[in-house]
Amino acid sequence: MVRILNVPMDMIFLFSQINIVLIVLMCNIGPISSTAQPQNMTLPHDEVEALIEIAAQLHKKDWNFSDPCSNVPTFSTPHTDQYYNTLFCNCSFPGNVCHVQSIFLVGQELDGVLPPALVKLPYIKQLNLGQNYLSGSIPSKWTSTKLEFLVLSVNNLSGPIPSYLGNIVTLQALALESNLFSGTIPPELGKLINMERFLAIANPCSKEQYSVHINCGGKQATIGSIKYDGDEASGGGAKFFYDTGNWGFSSTGDFGLKNYDQEYIARNSSILNMTNSELYSTARISPLSLTYYARCLANGNYTVKLHFAEIVFRNNRSYYGVGRRIFDVYIQEKLVLKDFNIQKEAQGVDKEVIKVFKAVVNVMTLEIRFHWAGKGTTNAPKRGIYGSLISAISVESDFKPPDDSKKKIFIVVGAVSVLCLIFMTIGILWLRCCFGGRASTREQDLRGLDLQTGFFRFKQIKAATNNFDAANKLGEGGFGAVYKGELLDGTIIAVKQLSSKSKQGNREFVNEIGMISALQHPNLVKLYGCPEEGLKKLDWRTRQKICVGIARGLAYLHEESALKIVHRDIKTTNILLDEDLNPKISDFGLAKLDEEEKTHISTRVAGTIGYMAPEYALWGYLTDKADVYSFGVVALELLSGKNNIKYRPNENFVCLLDWALVLQQKGNLMELVDPKLGSQFKKEEAMRMIKVALLCANPSPALRPTMSAVVSMLEGQTIVHEVKINPSIYGDELGLKAFTEDSDIDHSSYDETRSLIYSSNEKFAASTSSSV
Repeated sequence: MVRILNVPMDMIFLFSQINIVLIVLMCNIGPISSTAQPQNMTLPHDEVEALIEIAAQLHKKDWNFSDPCSNVPTFSTPHTDQYYNTLFCNCSFPGNVCHVQSIFLVGQELDGVLPPALVKLPYIKQLNLGQNYLSGSIPSKWTSTKLEFLVLSVNNLSGPIPSYLGNIVTLQALALESNLFSGTIPPELGKLINMERFLAIANPCSKEQYSVHINCGGKQATIGSIKYDGDEASGGGAKFFYDTGNWGFSSTGDFGLKNYDQEYIARNSSILNMTNSELYSTARISPLSLTYYARCLANGNYTVKLHFAEIVFRNNRSYYGVGRRIFDVYIQEKLVLKDFNIQKEAQGVDKEVIKVFKAVVNVMTLEIRFHWAGKGTTNAPKRGIYGSLISAISVESDFKPPDDSKKKIFIVVGAVSVLCLIFMTIGILWLRCCFGGRASTREQDLRGLDLQTGFFRFKQIKAATNNFDAANKLGEGGFGAVYKGELLDGTIIAVKQLSSKSKQGNREFVNEIGMISALQHPNLVKLYGCPEEGLKKLDWRTRQKICVGIARGLAYLHEESALKIVHRDIKTTNILLDEDLNPKISDFGLAKLDEEEKTHISTRVAGTIGYMAPEYALWGYLTDKADVYSFGVVALELLSGKNNIKYRPNENFVCLLDWALVLQQKGNLMELVDPKLGSQFKKEEAMRMIKVALLCANPSPALRPTMSAVVSMLEGQTIVHEVKINPSIYGDELGLKAFTEDSDIDHSSYDETRSLIYSSNEKFAASTSSSV
């Protein structure tokens, strides 16, 4: 007798680098259904203590240990269909004793280590800790367990894959993909003879596919010119099957019946009067979750046809006519059918229903999932015939596959052309006395940076951005367009595309790459990573956090980094926010090294009107105090919710800063505070931020504080001294058109449609800058 508690959790996206990939079609093992447990069955005290220790090692904080196998909810976290908080107990032991058999903690944002205390659960067979932030290595103590299914995919596990995994001889399935493992796969894993059916090394696809056809639960069939692959693999409580034709399925859950292997394939016992009846005479069913995977599909748009027919229930008045089958269908993790009832849709049993959907394949993989959410009947007309049911799957590309015959011609012609080109190139190089070859200037410059990051193939970038689909475009900047992408391991990236029409050249491009890769700070954007975008309403505490975060990032650039750097383009659209609304300074394309032996840098003016310090905008006199001035403007925008250039209360004011100085003269600085904040802020904190912002925006660089002093003032550690400035001093600052003909000044602030800070009657959003 068994009991399971299942409370899945909200989706969390984990970004990690793949060095070694083991693909097992089992990454979302779900819970196994079971019968109810009597109240007097309990878990031994030593196993409860082991669970407490495991939770501490995983950093799992919401676990109820009073009686993990009781009917009381074990976890207090929310629920989704894809991510699980699940403890599975086997209570069929004598003396009303239960033992922990399975633990599923998928997508729980756990940031601890793999628990050595797992060995204190003597009956543990299944463990799924996928899609978390767990680090370290796999404990050697686990070799004494009798684990059958082990999923550790999508974490931060590192080091070599341990050879002692080969000593867990009971293992039937192992998933280690999307971690930071190094080295090769140890030969000791060859001892795991029970895993031959489930474990596959993810070699690159030998060739791309453009269609997949599966006769679910049935034999191979040919319909017209289309051949449907057979799918007769037996079922099980946790089944993983991989076909040599680059598709597979995973099925989780059991019906709680004896000899239930055959119950996972439904077979029709009557004559089917329908077209292509061989596709509907059998079907695969699953009590909980059934997922089909198609691999090696060429990236692009596809048409998915799902074939259904209710061949189990009857229309007659017998008890076989009282059942109802209701389930959900997901394609690429998107819900496409909710509470789907085959019989109702077809208006009867033994009638086919074909549902057609469009899907996009980005990383050569298509996923179709059928999920039973507990609706419909489970014991009528008898136990073991509820859950999802699928008769056949057909997937066809919406684009024309390349012609193989033309390929052969092109290969021959191409080979001859290549030979000619080789001889021509050799001749040119010999004439130039450059035999040995040279990389492009940009590639040479990038290689010379000795970056601590990897290089991507263009094919990888095309796949990540769906061939630079316009739907993934985040913005337009000086280098060109910026696209959102998703790597094969689920990492979300921002891709800058250097345009031939770019206003900024190779020097600025290499400059930004070198700067970002050399800098590491919590408030600086990483070269490999990009925060998500979304509309946010910023409360006062969040605005304070953002302001202090920007200040700390600049203090690091100016004073703490080994490379002393002047950013030159600090503005709201170059401040990105991560999912926790922590600020990240981005766009280092205009950054300059601050040479300490020089008092300043004389340079060509580049930046954005409204954020440039007067001495820099007018005379090209550049020091780190130019960034301090820009920070002062950004701080005012952050506090007021208004754009420095766009906001003009009336024609007498030049900009937001000009208005702030007038309010300072009148003693009405609190009018600057965004009305949307209402009374949800402390006046003294707001006044402190205003004073710091105006101090930073002083027209004299000598009177501006350092950024470390700014951090200290914002955090209330030092007193802010108010310095009053004549507002008229800024009257000429914006009249820069005469200077811009020989400058790289960005006027995009005039027509940006989105930024970190919006006017007081608009929502706040993470930046999608036109100058990223």
